[in-house]
Parts: sequence; structure tokens; C-alpha cells
Amino acid sequence: MRLHRLVVTAFGPFSDRQEIDFGALSDAGLFLIQGQTGAGKTSVLDAVCFALYGQVPGVRNSARGLRSDHAAPGLPPSVELETTVRGRRLRVTRSPEWHRPKKRGEGLIKENAKVVLEEFEHGAWVALSTRVGEADDVIGTLLGMTAAQFCQVAMLPQGAFAGFLRADAKGRRELLERLFSAEVFTAVENWLGERRRDTGREADALRAGAASLAGRVAEAAGEPSPHESVALVPAPRPGSGSGSGEAPFTAQETLETVEALPAWARALGVEHTDLLALQEDLLSDASDLAVTARQALEQARDLEGLQQRHAEAVRRRDDLAERAEERADLASRLDAAARADRVVRLVREADSRRRQAERARAHAASVRARVGSLVPPGAAEDVLAKAERDRRDEIAALDGRRAVASRLREITRERAGLAETRSRLAAEAERLAAVLAELPGRVERYRSAVERARLADAELAGVRASADDLERRLAAAQRRDELAVLIERAEDAHRDAVDAAQNARDLHQDLQHARLSGMAAVLAAELEPGGPCRVCGSTEHPAPAASDAGIPDEDAVERAREAFEDAQRRREDAARKADALRVERDARLEAAGEEPAADIAAERDSARARAAELAAVAAETDRLDASLRRAEAEGEQTRARNERVAAEIQSSAATDGALAAEHARHTADLAAACGDDPSLEARVDRLDREASALAAAAEALRAAETAGRELAAAGEAAANAAAEEGFTSPDAASASYLDDEDQAPLRERIRGFEAVEAVVRAELANRAVAGAASRPAPDLESLTAAVERAEAARTAAASAVSRAGQRLSRVTVLGGELAGAVAAWRPAAEAHAVAERMAGLTSGRSPANRHAMSLSAYVLAARLERVVAAANERLARMSGGRYALRHTVDRAAGDRSRSGGGLGLRVVDAWTGSDRDPATLSGGESFITSLSLALGLADVVTAEAGGTEVNTLFVDEGFGTLDDETLDEVMAVLDALRDGGRAVGVVSHVAELRTRIPAQLRVAKSRTGSTVRVVV
Repeated sequence: MRLHRLVVTAFGPFSDRQEIDFGALSDAGLFLIQGQTGAGKTSVLDAVCFALYGQVPGVRNSARGLRSDHAAPGLPPSVELETTVRGRRLRVTRSPEWHRPKKRGEGLIKENAKVVLEEFEHGAWVALSTRVGEADDVIGTLLGMTAAQFCQVAMLPQGAFAGFLRADAKGRRELLERLFSAEVFTAVENWLGERRRDTGREADALRAGAASLAGRVAEAAGEPSPHESVALVPAPRPGSGSGSGEAPFTAQETLETVEALPAWARALGVEHTDLLALQEDLLSDASDLAVTARQALEQARDLEGLQQRHAEAVRRRDDLAERAEERADLASRLDAAARADRVVRLVREADSRRRQAERARAHAASVRARVGSLVPPGAAEDVLAKAERDRRDEIAALDGRRAVASRLREITRERAGLAETRSRLAAEAERLAAVLAELPGRVERYRSAVERARLADAELAGVRASADDLERRLAAAQRRDELAVLIERAEDAHRDAVDAAQNARDLHQDLQHARLSGMAAVLAAELEPGGPCRVCGSTEHPAPAASDAGIPDEDAVERAREAFEDAQRRREDAARKADALRVERDARLEAAGEEPAADIAAERDSARARAAELAAVAAETDRLDASLRRAEAEGEQTRARNERVAAEIQSSAATDGALAAEHARHTADLAAACGDDPSLEARVDRLDREASALAAAAEALRAAETAGRELAAAGEAAANAAAEEGFTSPDAASASYLDDEDQAPLRERIRGFEAVEAVVRAELANRAVAGAASRPAPDLESLTAAVERAEAARTAAASAVSRAGQRLSRVTVLGGELAGAVAAWRPAAEAHAVAERMAGLTSGRSPANRHAMSLSAYVLAARLERVVAAANERLARMSGGRYALRHTVDRAAGDRSRSGGGLGLRVVDAWTGSDRDPATLSGGESFITSLSLALGLADVVTAEAGGTEVNTLFVDEGFGTLDDETLDEVMAVLDALRDGGRAVGVVSHVAELRTRIPAQLRVAKSRTGSTVRVVV
């Protein structure tokens, strides 16, 4: 992956559009990202990560909003990134969620996050997706790594890796799990642990069920439970004690105990089968004795019954002879009643007609008396009918007036409702008028309060930014003042070093000049007679030179040179230190200016107090704005309601006037129709009553005449029938009449005489009854006692058989269930043993796990080994071969967990031959070690992610802790990262890097937002 161009708008500290040409920076290979504290150097990295993944690294992702506080109110935030991934040139444009001002009215509207993913094909940009999830999937698939992995690989956060270097095993595990996706191995551990617990619970439950069934078998058989000490308690885990000093039960002992239960139950079944057979034999013998005794008793009872039947038959025969006259009288009465039955019906009919005629005459007289005032006395039926018709006709004429009366009642109700409505509306109108009079003042108060809150909110961001800027200026001013003292000291030291270097140079030059000046004398002293001269080669030496002063030897000159070089180096070191302090002071001056720190602190405190005051006022904005909107809405609603109420009052008054006029018209019309009656209904009711009375009188006359004719016919028919049946008169026939209820007892008594007579004859003719009468009476009491004794013996035997059968049946059924329970327990126990072995192995608790490491820790330890190997390649160069990292599986003191084992780190010091805790490293040593570890981890993560090549890397801070020599080595390692066309961006405040790295991305801050500038 290589970055080409980044455009940020209203994002982070950047208030407007800022463009970064990463192509120009990448061409330089190594580039520096520098700027003041808080200018936005890290925000550049955030923008790259946000464009690719829609999130920013670390805790900054949870911050509220990514839109710049310096941006114009309606300017939307966005990040546009052009990059090449796996040979495909992509352009990603993202906008985070933000709230923009409404186009109409006041308030804010939420804008959701957006993305546009495009690819450059055939000379043009082609859209791939505008959906956030889809675009994330495409980019994630191409990069082959998560956001956390990308930040670790491409941005190398040094602070985090210094913490990783010194962290305990738990801290390292958390980071490695995020980068290497060890969740599947942790899930395997958890699943096996759950499986062990589930299978253990299942096996224990099944074993407990088998033990419970064994107890029930023993209870049914009346026997003690076998091996009660083992079978009825949960099976202990291997290696655990009983807690009472006894040796724990092994899995094999528990298995053998449970396996023996079905055989024990079968043995109990055989015993109870034999016992049941014995009880059944005893029951058979007792049943035979009881049958014999019962038969003897029944025979005696039969004889006694025959003897009693014979005696009863003789007694009843004598009684029938005494009551013969009573039987004849009953037969005579029933015959007379049968003849009277054929006459009495007609007699009753004549009586009924007589009563009807009397009632008809009385009713006719009564009805005629009621209509005496309506018709002449003694009026005939036709006169009554005509008077009725006249009244019916008048009622029909009055029916048309009923609608008028109903309308009058309806008008009265409507006017009462209208009066109530007008009263209610009048009260409401008074209330609305009071609200409308008070409302404008309230709305104006809310509007003023909202305006003040909005002004405070608008001012708040600037005041806070000013306070933050003053805080940074204060820190810069304080450091500026410290640097002034340090620079003065450094300049003094530099002057001393310059003087010392000048003196050393003068001494070296003097000695060198003296030696050169006396060189002829030195050479002359070396001449030998006849020997060649080292200068001219002559063997003659007519005038050798001589010196009258001491000539320094070559060693003295060399010592002076070395002293001069040492002094020169000290001078250069002092100059570099002073320059570095001046560069830093210039940066602090640029940030803080010349203003005293105390004045800046006072300004900062004032800005903070103002910000707190504004925040308190701005916090009420939403509440006040909502109150204003409610008050305005209430005003609109009240005015509209007031208009509706006035219209309703006017409409109600008009309607009431119309109803009053209609009521007067209908009242006059109805009064004429009522006449002397108080109301229309009263007149109709009176006419209806009179018509009904006249009709009833005519009908009563007709009924009385008809009843007289029917009475004469019925009397004649009754007299004729009595004569035909032999009675002297209808009254004599009525006296002999008996109804069915009266005849039934007579017939029943006759049938009783006949039945008794038949039974007596049959009994006396029965040979068995006659024979029994001649035999002696049996002894029933002794026979009954014998039967009771035999039945008691048989019942006891039967109870014993029933109990034995039930016990055998219960033992057999429970024994089958016990065998099934043991069969179900066996595979569960075997599965639990397997799950326990696997869970112990993967969790590190099994003796078979030699390192006592969990599976996930083992996998992460293997990844850490690869990271350490990759890190040592760079650490050896940065430390001059002194340091190397060593991965160890040893646990720290007090670390009892198995999840963190295997993730230890030690630093091997080649100078001492010993290893050290990373916490003992100095600041610079920690930096190079952490950087090596970060680069090694980046290599391993890249390989794990499928080998996606990251051609643009960023290294964030930490260089200020390095000396010059180590810095050279680190820069050489970073420079080597450019092999293969990679570009490395360094984020640092170190002033020396500005001269070492000419390609720079400079970020500058101001009150209106930060800006960027590429310098190549």
C-alpha cells in the first residue's frame, strides 16, 4: 500500500481544505512530519486511518466528533485519500457524522457518516460503492488487516511499544490477541472447559439417578442399599480428597460400584419370586377351607328359608278367607263408577256452560255501565259500534299533529344545549384573552434568553481554544525561560571549549613549526660519514646544520595533535548542544513569543474562568430554545382557538334565534288542535279510551247471548245420557262417579287379593317347601362362626400374596430402570473423562502440559518468538551488537495464571553476558529496543495478514532520547526501510532531524485552525 494524496476539510484541527502530496514526500524516501505541539501532526495520521477504516487510532476514536471546531458552520467535514493497494489505485472520500445548521429556521440537523469508494480505470475514476459497510469490506479485503493491525504496522506507535516492552504477561497478551486474532484458541479453551463442566454435570446427574434408583429398589425390597458409602454420594474427581481423612474414591472404584447395581437388583428379584410362590400355595389352601365352610352355611340358610316360606303361606291363606266380603263390595263400587263415567262428562259440560252464561251477563252489565255517559241507556250493539268508529276517525286525524309536538320537545332540548355551550365558550374566551395578553412578554423573554445562550455557545469554542492555546504558550514560555539559562551555560561552555581548542591548536602548530624549522638539524644529527643524505643522497656533508634550541620529537607533536583533535571535538559538541538549545528556544519563542510566563498564566486563568461562565450559559441553550418553541406554538394555538370560540358563540346565537321562531309557530298550531284537553297526547289518550270502552260493550252483549244458547243445549244432553246408563238423574250419576285417582286404590286392593291368593296356592303346592316343613331347624350361629374364621385366614393369605406380588413387580420395574440408568451413565462418564483430559491439556492444568500453558498463550508465545527474531535483526545494528531480545516461557513472581505464561521478554547484554529486565533499560535504550520490537511486530503482522506490502510507514516520536551515535544507527535502520521503494515518515520534535531529513511536512497552528505545507 502506497499513499499518493490526502485532502482534509474541516477535520480535527484543520478548519478548511488542506492537501498533502504524499507522492512528493514518498519520492524522497524518508520525510519528517514536524510542527508545534497541538498543531495536528498526529491528526494527519488520524485522517489516513479514518479514510481507510472510518475510525481513528486508540482512545481518540471515542472522542465526541471529528469535525473541526474552527470550521465555518455549514462546511461539511471530509477526508479524501488516494492510495494504491495491490496494484489498484483507489480514492476514498469519507465524511464523519456531524450536525449542520438547518437551512430554514434555527437548530441543527444530524448528517450521517458517508463514504465514496472509487477506482482509477482506463483514465477515469469509476465508483465502486457508496455504502459504508460495503466500502469497508472492499478496503479490508484488499489490505488484509484490521484497523488495529494497520495502525500497528503502518504507524508504529512508539509510546505504546515502550509500554509493551515493559508490560507484564497480561498486558502483552491483550495486545497480541488484538493483533493476531487468538480468539479462536481462547474460544476452544472455553468450549472445552464448558464441555468438561457439562459432561461432568451430566455424568454426576446420571450417576446420582442410578444411585437414587438403587435406593428405591432397596426400599421396595425392604433391604439396605448396597455400598451406601459410595453409591449414594457424588463421585469425587481424581486427585481430590474426601475431606474426612479417608482415601478418595478413584474413577475405577466408582465405575465398578455403579456397574454392580443391576446384578444386585436381579438377585433381589429372584428372591422375591420364590417368596411369592410360597405365599400363593398358602392362599390356595386357605381358599379351599373357606369355600367348604361357606357352602355349609348356605345350605343351612336355604333350609331355614323354605321353612319360613311354608309358615307364611299358611298364615296368608287364612287371612284371605276372612276378607271375602270386602272383595265383593270393592267390585260393586268399581262397576257403578264405570257407568257413571260415561254420564259425568256431559254433566260437567252443562255446569261449565251455566257458569259461562252467568259471567257473560255480569260482564255485559258492567261494560254498559261504563259507557252510559257516551250513548243513550239501553243502546243496541250497532249504536255502540258507530260511536266507536267516530272516535277512531278523530284519533287518526290527530296523529298528524304528533310530529309537531315531538319537534317542540326537540327544539327545547336544543336551545338548552345551545345556552350551556354559549356559557362554556364565554368562560373559555375570557381565559384565552388572559393568555393572549400575557404570552408576548413571555415569548420575548425566552427569545432574549436563547439569543444570549447562543452567543455564549458561539463564543465558547473560541474561548476554549484560546485557553488551550494559552496553556500551550505557558508551557512553551516556561521552557523558553529554562532554555535561556541553559543556553547561557552552554554558550559559556562553548566559549571555554573554543578557547581550549584554540590553545591546543596553537600549541600543536608551534610544535609542528618548531619541528619543521629544526628538521635540518635533526637530519644532520642522523648523518654518518660516508653515508648518503636522506634529502639529497650525497655522501659528502660539508656543512651540516646545527640548532641552538630544543627541537620537539615526533611523539610530542603527535600528542599535541591528539589533544587538539580532542579539544576540537569538545568544541563541536558544545556548539551542537548550544545550537540545539537555541533551536529549541526559537521554537519555544515561536510558540510563546516574548510575553512573560506570569502574564500568560494570568491570561490563561482568565480564559478558563470565562469559558466556565460561557459553558454554564450555553448549557441552557437547548432547554431555552425548546421553551421558546413551546411558547410560540402555544401562542399560535391560543389565537386560533380564540377565533374559533368567537365564531362558535356567534353561530350558537344565530341558531338559537331561528329555533325560538320555529317554537312559537308550532306552539300556536298545536293549541288549536288540542281543544279543551291540556295536550295533544291527552286528547288522543281520552278518545282511545272511549273507543276501547265502546268496543268492549258491544262485544260483551254478543258474548252474553251466545252463552245462553250453549247452556240450554248442554242441559238436555246430560239428562238423556243419565237415563241411558240406568241412573234416575244426572245428579245420581255424579254421586256414583269415581275418577281414576279414586278408582286406583280400589283396583290395587283387588289385585293385591288376587296376587296373594296366587302366591299362597303356589307356595303350598311347592314340594321343596312342603318337604322342608317336616325337617328340624338348622344351627346357623355355629356355621356362621366357622365361615368367619375361614374367611379371615384366606384374607390374610391373599394380603400376603398381594404384598409379595407388588414388591416383586416394583423390584422388577425398578431393576429395569436401574439397568437403563447405568447404561446411560456409562458413555456419559467416558465422555467426561475425555473432556476432562482435553480441557486440562488446553488450559495448562494437566500434568501432560509440561509448560503449564494454555492453548491461546502457547499460540501467542509462538507469534512472540517470531516477533523477537525479526526485532533482533534491527536491534543488533541499532545497539552496535550489544543488545538482543530473548523470549522466555518463565512466569514472573506471583503469576499463577496459565493464560499469561510463555510471553516473557528479557534483554541479553553481550557486554556483561547476562540478561536483564527490560525495565532496567535507559530512555534511549528503551527507544531503540521498542522501535526494533515495533518493526519486528509490523513484519510478522504483515505476513499474518496475507503479505500485504505497506510501502508508506510512519514512526511517531521518541528520538529525543538518543545520543548522536545511536541516532545515526537508528536513522540508518529507518533509511534501510526504504529498500524496495518504501517511504518512511518520522513524526518528531527533535531539532537535529530538521537538518538530517530535508523532505518535510510542516504543520502550523493558529487561532483559526492548522495548515500544512510540503517542503521537499
